[in-house]
Amino acid sequence: MTVVDADAHVNEDVLAWSELDAQHPGWLTAGQSGGRWVAQIDDKLYPTQDGRGCGVPIATAISPAAAAGAADLDQRLRDMDAEGIDVQVLYGGLIIGLTSYDDAGFALDVARAYNDWLLTKVCGHAPDRLKGVAVVPLQDVQRSITEAARAQRAGAVAVTIPPVLDETRNLDDPALLPFFEACEALDLAIAVHSAPGMNVPLPAAERFSNYAQIHCLSFPVDQMVAFTALAMGGVLDRYERLRVAFLESGTGWVPYFVHRVHEHFEKRSELLPDMRSDPRDLLERGQCYFSFEAEEPLLDVCVDRLGDGWLVYASDYPHWDSDFPGTVDEVRRLTAGMGDAVTAKLLGDNAKRLYGLQ
Repeated sequence: MTVVDADAHVNEDVLAWSELDAQHPGWLTAGQSGGRWVAQIDDKLYPTQDGRGCGVPIATAISPAAAAGAADLDQRLRDMDAEGIDVQVLYGGLIIGLTSYDDAGFALDVARAYNDWLLTKVCGHAPDRLKGVAVVPLQDVQRSITEAARAQRAGAVAVTIPPVLDETRNLDDPALLPFFEACEALDLAIAVHSAPGMNVPLPAAERFSNYAQIHCLSFPVDQMVAFTALAMGGVLDRYERLRVAFLESGTGWVPYFVHRVHEHFEKRSELLPDMRSDPRDLLERGQCYFSFEAEEPLLDVCVDRLGDGWLVYASDYPHWDSDFPGTVDEVRRLTAGMGDAVTAKLLGDNAKRLYGLQ
């Protein structure tokens, strides 16, 4: 059985992006937010430390158990060995704010620098075990298409996008259709991933200024908004070979919300002219995947209600809310009564299908 961690993270080494420094001297500075020094890019602070929708307190962003591996690739690989993880799929942190940059050309240059660093320096350290997810400047669709294709040639297994495009446009906005069409043609998965405090709109959590409330609410609501747009807006029916992951929000809410979307598809189809498929079919035909972490208490309910082909295990290593160490063992405990075939799907086979891994 191959164990694939479908959502782990790296800490960006911006000092390694020398080409970006040459193109945009002084592109990264520091500024204060909530009495803490944080990154300042394009005259914005990342992650914000106070105010509505603020981000993770930077002093406690990393789990102490994973701190060494967050800073050293060889230690990360040792942690993977100890955990029983064969492959980690890697996402960034600071880079999540890319789509908030006002200058799309600058955003493209940052994306290229990050993707080159991730795919060559990080994943190149252990190419069979570390797989990278690229970023694109989604505020410019044509630039995003070009960079997605370039990143795939360099080894990217997916491209990540935020749950909404901006304050007024969702992921079913017609302007984005060429991007989704291109990703389908490239056979490149899309991963919806967000984070508070990154100047990316939060559909609900921006009502709060307490990080615990923000974090609790933002991830599941963000993914509900994204799934609503892609499913009910007809994007997934238009591009039936497009694979999409909805990450870092748990999965207990998914059976409820899929049923809710189903109910509206069934009873108000006249308002959904571009939606042709029942949302359950989107999961069954391998278009939609949702990540769960080791403490998921409703995993058996998820499998019972919607089957076993849409769930992917994720550690969220090395973040503060990761349950590392012991995540793989806990998943095996949770799935012990489901059979070896189900355990294999949830721990790796589904993620291999999502990311196109051999």
